[in-house]
Amino acid sequence: MTIRNLEGFFSPTSIVVIGPNRHDQCVADRLLEQLSTHRDTVKVTAVDLPDMVFPDGVSAADILPTHVDLAICLGPSKHMPARINTLAQAGCKAVLLLSPGFEAWDSQLLQDCREAARDKGLRLIGPGSIGFSVPAQKLNALLSAEAPAAGDVAFISRSCAVLNATLSWANARRIGFSAAVSLGERTDVDVGDLIDYFAQDYHTRAILLHVESISNPRKFLSAARAAARNKPVIALWSGRRTLGLTSERTHAGRLLTREAVFEAAFLRAGILRVTDLDEMFEALETLSRVRIPKSNAFSVMTNGQGLANLAAERFRDLDGHLAALSLETLHKLAPACRDSVSESLDRSRTEPILVRDNLSPEGLTKAIGDVLADPATDGLLVLQAPTATASLEDMGAAIAAAAKADKRRSGRKKALVVGLIGNSSQGRKALDEAKVPCYGTPAEAARSLMHLARDAHLKDFLMAAPASLPRDFSPDVDHARDVLTQARASGRTWLDPDEVVTLLECYQIPVMPCRFCKDAPSAAEAAREILQKTSHCVVKVISPDLPFKSQIDGVRLGLETPESVASAAKDLLSQTRKAYPEARITGVTVHPMLEDRHGLELYLGLGETHDFGPAILFGHGGTAVEDRQDVAVDLPPLDLNLAQAFVRRTDVARLLDGGKSRPALDRQAIALALVKLSQITVDLSDILEMDINPLVALPDRLVALDARVTLRPVSDTLSRKEKRDRLAITPYPAEWEKTLHLRDGKALQVRPVRPEDEALFAQFFERVTSEDLRLRFFAPVKDFSHRFLAKLTQLDYARAMAFCAINPDNGDLLGVVRLHADADHRTGEYAVMVRSDLKGIGLGWALMKLIIDYARSDGIEEIHGEVLKENTSMISVCEALGFRIEPSPDDPGIAQVTLPVEDYSNAI
Repeated sequence: MTIRNLEGFFSPTSIVVIGPNRHDQCVADRLLEQLSTHRDTVKVTAVDLPDMVFPDGVSAADILPTHVDLAICLGPSKHMPARINTLAQAGCKAVLLLSPGFEAWDSQLLQDCREAARDKGLRLIGPGSIGFSVPAQKLNALLSAEAPAAGDVAFISRSCAVLNATLSWANARRIGFSAAVSLGERTDVDVGDLIDYFAQDYHTRAILLHVESISNPRKFLSAARAAARNKPVIALWSGRRTLGLTSERTHAGRLLTREAVFEAAFLRAGILRVTDLDEMFEALETLSRVRIPKSNAFSVMTNGQGLANLAAERFRDLDGHLAALSLETLHKLAPACRDSVSESLDRSRTEPILVRDNLSPEGLTKAIGDVLADPATDGLLVLQAPTATASLEDMGAAIAAAAKADKRRSGRKKALVVGLIGNSSQGRKALDEAKVPCYGTPAEAARSLMHLARDAHLKDFLMAAPASLPRDFSPDVDHARDVLTQARASGRTWLDPDEVVTLLECYQIPVMPCRFCKDAPSAAEAAREILQKTSHCVVKVISPDLPFKSQIDGVRLGLETPESVASAAKDLLSQTRKAYPEARITGVTVHPMLEDRHGLELYLGLGETHDFGPAILFGHGGTAVEDRQDVAVDLPPLDLNLAQAFVRRTDVARLLDGGKSRPALDRQAIALALVKLSQITVDLSDILEMDINPLVALPDRLVALDARVTLRPVSDTLSRKEKRDRLAITPYPAEWEKTLHLRDGKALQVRPVRPEDEALFAQFFERVTSEDLRLRFFAPVKDFSHRFLAKLTQLDYARAMAFCAINPDNGDLLGVVRLHADADHRTGEYAVMVRSDLKGIGLGWALMKLIIDYARSDGIEEIHGEVLKENTSMISVCEALGFRIEPSPDDPGIAQVTLPVEDYSNAI
């Protein structure tokens, strides 16, 4: 359940407040007074609140009204399950379990409340919630210190204190809200539900979150990802210091931190994470007023050299880049600058623009307009300190005038952020009216501009198209599963070294061969074979209880003869058993020794986390992997684009490009290794943790020198549903790769659409006529841009599916069908298109049947769509498949087609 019946909270037509009141009398008094302001459009009734004087617009009743959208319950907690059941049976949509402060209920009581509401789809917020407000509708059921003003930011908070602080700050800066919600215990409605709701709310321009934990990671990430493509989503997360994610059995178990996992999740969802209230306020002010499509380079304009230096240095500290303005722009700016014309033109084109301290307001307005008109810059940071000839009030008005003029300018939208240094309140009024973000220090202003850059980067990151995987990457999943099954059947929770090698080979991850030996003589025998191909051997002691060999002096290097290998093996076994008498010592491994001096040791890892399931690690490897702490975290599944970005988030990435004393290494091969590890994570749910350390990167290849795998205990075997749901991000559904047979017997390959199909779609549209494009998109389509194609190829499989039909002979795309589920996952809208030269062969019919089969398997109840009435062939297909055909009430030229999936299932 997601947004079903949430309109009961945010757009009710009737409200009932139910006692008896377990709180102080002032709570009920204030609540009813606030609700009475909504009297024009909402009927408010009070029940079981004796001895109260009701304000105008609130009526009293002895029994519950026959119809109510929203119930606000103030009564004793022990009565709530029965009360909720009564309300559900009466058709109530939503219940607010209001508390003036945080309130915790027994877990069984909360479960009883959920059960009472579930059958009828009644939604619950609270307990521990101080309520919610929808200012535009004058609906205020929020027990906050200050009422929120009307605006376009939806604020969702777990903490009452954070909510109160934010509303107070926002009121002082004339920032309003489309809604403000205190979640409390999240008995039913959670953050993911509300993100989905406000993503579709046209009153909401930005979504602001304060979260401490995530109750449903998959729903949360899916909702946030969908919202962030269109609106900024800002999150203040508190909980980073919470410890304990995995185990002590691997480096992954030690290196995974809760903060790193949440950071990775927010990045994958396109959420702009902030770390404290100050930064949240800055991001909110900036992104609620400005959002730009491009943020590669910005300009800085100031009336003081010291301010220019402070801003530029802070800007560069945050990885910002200053724009190189054109010579034409510099000519225009020269009269406003302190330098002479020649000096202005001679200076670096990326330096801050230093304007005269006696520049008139009109001159400042013009200078700002000249910079914003330059194609090289994506925005401008204006820093102004008061002077003897100009006040901050005058400067604020001049900047506001420039902002208003720039909004009338055609072309790409630019950012304008202001720092009024000193008493910034003097100049804020005009800037607030013009919706220009304003700050009091250079550092705050520079950081706020970088919020815009990060937001634009996150949106681009969501839309980036990855390269295709190599055609020869086809892992042997069945063999890998057999290895794990045999190990678990023997009662083990780890893989032996030879099993680890087999597992990595199944996924084409290059690994140094090894021989597992139980004693010194067998180690010598293994060395004889290995030394025929190499000059040195390595011996390592093996114990499931002692995973970190370097920490127990469990490795011997540079062994040249079988005898030295035997001696090393004997010594290792003896000293380890003596030092760790309780540990299981199973033997040693013998390896060829890698002697290439140009190798760089990397680390790849996999661990299980409580919040977001499996997580992947990458960083600088070797024996000091935990000491360096140069490790990044990401969530599976990964594609090559995500993997490349993953690598760039580490310091060791700088060494991959080589230098004076070392050659460049293959970044693409490293990214591919991460994708392969991701695929292991998706395919093999029995793996709990894995270390590949080191994975040595060489100029021409990769090779894993050591690896360790721990397994889920047999007692912890996952059900089919648990295996599917353990990943926070829905992976590519390989099970829907099929062969499709047409009427003439021709067989086509059909599979889900992948992000790397963008080029395939571009080629497809070249072979679709303009008339067919108009019938599909209801308008002429000529621009097949990356952004257009990305929307068709980058799917969140948790809420959408698209199948493409591929010619097995040449790989051409022949047709596509797609289905987008609504947020409640009850209905889905379909669309289908076949290449114009392939009409009449039954491909469209076959694709429609396939998407209906998918909808049925996914639990979707109804498929619907809109078809131009002139598209008679599509309407004929719909009629034959059992769709109901009706005219659109909004457009006589459009037919609405609807198919209850159950009816189709019964028909076949």
